Amino acid sequence: MRVGAVVGTADPRLFGSFVEHLGRGVYGGIYEPGHPSATSAGFRGDVLDLVKELGVTVVRYPGGNFVSGYDWRDGVGPRADRPRRLDLAWRSIESNAFGTDEFIEWCRAADIEPMLAVNMGLGDIRSVLHLLEYCNYESGTTLSDARARNGSVAPHQVQLWCLGNEIDGPWQLGHRTAEEYARDANTAATAMRLLDPDVELVAVGSSHAEMATLGEWEATVVRATANQIDHISCHIYFFDEGDLTAYLRSKEKLDGFLDTIAAAIRHAQNISPSSRTVKISLDEWNVWNYRDYDPTRAASGFVEAPRLLEQDYTAVDAIVVGSLLQSILAHADVVSIAALAQLVNAIGAIRTEPGGPAWRQSIFHPFALAAQSAGHTVHHAEVSGADDAVIATITRNPLGTVARVYLTHRGVDVARTVTLDLSALGGTVITSAQVIHHPNPRAVNSAERPMEVAPKVIPVATADGKFTVVLPPMSWTALSFELTR
Repeated sequence: MRVGAVVGTADPRLFGSFVEHLGRGVYGGIYEPGHPSATSAGFRGDVLDLVKELGVTVVRYPGGNFVSGYDWRDGVGPRADRPRRLDLAWRSIESNAFGTDEFIEWCRAADIEPMLAVNMGLGDIRSVLHLLEYCNYESGTTLSDARARNGSVAPHQVQLWCLGNEIDGPWQLGHRTAEEYARDANTAATAMRLLDPDVELVAVGSSHAEMATLGEWEATVVRATANQIDHISCHIYFFDEGDLTAYLRSKEKLDGFLDTIAAAIRHAQNISPSSRTVKISLDEWNVWNYRDYDPTRAASGFVEAPRLLEQDYTAVDAIVVGSLLQSILAHADVVSIAALAQLVNAIGAIRTEPGGPAWRQSIFHPFALAAQSAGHTVHHAEVSGADDAVIATITRNPLGTVARVYLTHRGVDVARTVTLDLSALGGTVITSAQVIHHPNPRAVNSAERPMEVAPKVIPVATADGKFTVVLPPMSWTALSFELTR
């Protein structure tokens, strides 16, 4: 393996995540007053520690499908006065004990940038503007003064705003055509910039790779919102359907998905030139075993903070997530934001028990290791061999003092020996070598065995300025190097 051409810079926002009012993502996830580790604000301290370890830089909130039926005003002000509402998206009862102000406070505690999604489903643009005013206007209006009374005298200064969620999907409350959504998004964006010219805006793109309007939707929205939006979203999930060989090649599907959207954006901006270069916000992505979903849940009654989508992630899930992170890095020139969906409990990288422990899911580990490349220059890796079982990614920090190499071995039964030639980066000294691998690809972490699937040290041989590592089948490896010249 040799160092190839530069792709671009890995925006730190590529290592984002997502918190939705879905199941126990909020209640019992990031927020649990009375937990032994709870802060004075009710945030789970053990979860905060794990979020910091994970390396998350930005978090999208409050949805997701939830946001298309959500009124942000229900979640601010004295808790005793907040209404209990039915959430139609997830058939849950929403207590509204946790809302916008609590989320901003939690982001500060976690040292994370907030990314607020607004209701472009059943909501209206005036409500969107009121939320922006509540969050970002300094003082002297009814809404900004209400924020101060609610405990936040200084404005929240939220920069990143998502103009709705998955409006292209017929399952979404407020589903519309691309033309209808583009008109509304342009109106909202124009008004928001009049209130706060510094906001960054994310328009809704395709909900998954099988959408019939993929590409056409993006082109329509980008053309109609020229000079107003900065990013366009896309969402994608990958499923383990029992064929390990196919599942381990999920990266190829993500590569094609991102390439299609990037091409649609370029085409639209050629037709309707803009002062803004629109990039991709991959603000929902993950692996997900949909076979764990209970179809009877949709017919049951409304429940407060039910256990929904609490996926037990496997060793092979971790390998696939690692490879998807490599795809995101390989598209650093066109992808500006990415959010692993989700953060806690509901298809989360972190799991918790009420009043009990929090632990790292298997997918936590490749994310935490890849997040160390935030802000790095990304290089193509030139890999030669008998087949394409091994994929590689190289990053280098801005000072030119650290390089990282990520290797996915997608083969299911034979180890592979890889020799790395990093001489194009200068002198190199290996400083860390970790592999994620388990002899049982379906092994999972649990409260009782929280580190069953976790990184382990892997030996690396050095000779003639090159490095050789033997990769187990179905493994993901992270190598770190000091650059000495």
